[in-house]
Amino acid sequence: MDLDPRLYENVSVSDNDVRNIVLSYLMHNCFKETAETFLSSTGLKLPVDYSVNVDKRKAIFNFVQEGNTLKAIELTEELAPNLLENDMDLHFDLLSLHFIELVRSRKCTEALEFGQKKLTSFGKVPKYVEKLEDFMALLAYEEPEKSPMFHLLSPEYRQNVADSLNRAVLAHANLPAYSSLERVVQQATVVRQYLQQEVGKVAFLSK
Repeated sequence: MDLDPRLYENVSVSDNDVRNIVLSYLMHNCFKETAETFLSSTGLKLPVDYSVNVDKRKAIFNFVQEGNTLKAIELTEELAPNLLENDMDLHFDLLSLHFIELVRSRKCTEALEFGQKKLTSFGKVPKYVEKLEDFMALLAYEEPEKSPMFHLLSPEYRQNVADSLNRAVLAHANLPAYSSLERVVQQATVVRQYLQQEVGKVAFLSK
């Protein structure tokens, strides 16, 4: 993100701005009940756009986190037609996650059959080859959780896929892929990096 920190020198932030940032984060991440409580306590109104399909987005998000990836794919295709067809990376990640869940459940034969049926075509694309090798290598271990690829079975891996899918569904609906809070953090990171560079320049010139 290429932003000039000097653009924000005279920007003031009101309490209402902060509340809207919090509300954006809650709705972005499908915390509908918490958002409703927050709205009732602050008097804010929920933007219409964010209320659209939040229940379906939450269901999709939860299905991925629970490892029920095929159901998540089914609901995604209903909510955002052609999304996965047009986003090959995301489709690959979701299908791969189902493969991983089969391995986790020790359904190795089923995992192999699924891989041959749904993942083989991705092997024709160079950028997916190394990932496919890691996925298939899991089948060689009696305890894949103790393999060098153990991170693929971690809750964090599921979370990353779920976050990517949530952002893609939002973008498909012409909504921001990142919440206001995430964008503020990104901007703050740029400002910090800029200041570190400036301090470094001053230190160098003073030598």
